[in-house]
Amino acid sequence: MPQARAPETRADIAAGPTPWPLPLRLIEALGWLALYIVASLGRFGRFLSEAVALVFIPPLKLGRLAGRVYFIGFKSLTIVILTGGFTGMALGLQVFLTLQRVGSEAFVGPAVGIALVRELGPVLTAVFVTGLAGSALTAELGIMRITEQIDALMVMALNPVRYLVVPAILAGLITFPMLTAIFDVAGIYGGYLVAVILLGMSPGTYFGQMQTYADMTDVMVGFWKSLCFGVLVPWVCTYKGFHCGHGAEGVSRATTEAVVLSCVLILVFNYFLGSVLP
Repeated sequence: MPQARAPETRADIAAGPTPWPLPLRLIEALGWLALYIVASLGRFGRFLSEAVALVFIPPLKLGRLAGRVYFIGFKSLTIVILTGGFTGMALGLQVFLTLQRVGSEAFVGPAVGIALVRELGPVLTAVFVTGLAGSALTAELGIMRITEQIDALMVMALNPVRYLVVPAILAGLITFPMLTAIFDVAGIYGGYLVAVILLGMSPGTYFGQMQTYADMTDVMVGFWKSLCFGVLVPWVCTYKGFHCGHGAEGVSRATTEAVVLSCVLILVFNYFLGSVLP
């Protein structure tokens, strides 16, 4: 059996795993996968650390920030209102039909409000904004990378992270809580439309019970989640755009990876934040 040796140089690492019998090759492949994941996490963390550090170092590109707020926030407003309204309508209908079986349809308002404010509002807003603005952001930076525009910024002594990434992250912090609040309001009135207008529930019961059972703690949970997603989505999308492959295929692959990874991380962080926050 051939004797294995530890990789000593970058060329050894790039050469891949050493030939082994099948069981040992599987173990070695798992080791290489673990090293790849750890290295990727390190690159992700270093990218975010550099962007966060540049936030506190003047000057701040206010023009770029305003453009990103418009791009991420205002252009996503229509889809957020539409999806929020129909999500609230579907939620109100299903909750009403379910609670009607046990004679507790008076609690439709609290169920719709708490579900939207704590869970559905931040998560669905982040997912839809990722699909709309996040994918476009990744494609934009990817095209800049393959056409060497990012390299041109470095030649002109402009830090591309300060110029391209920092405004996107700050815009996410500003716009995600606002979009989440709009989604929640649209969803609550969508549930009102179904429960009160279509199914004949009392308006006072709908909003009165919601005011009784939903409090500021629920609002703050949704707020902290939206802030977390506001950093997460621009971070992942700009990173993938910065490190995309060559050609149109590289840009398309980076865009797909950015959207998929952002959506997965949104769901993962939503669970952990929901278990930690009160």
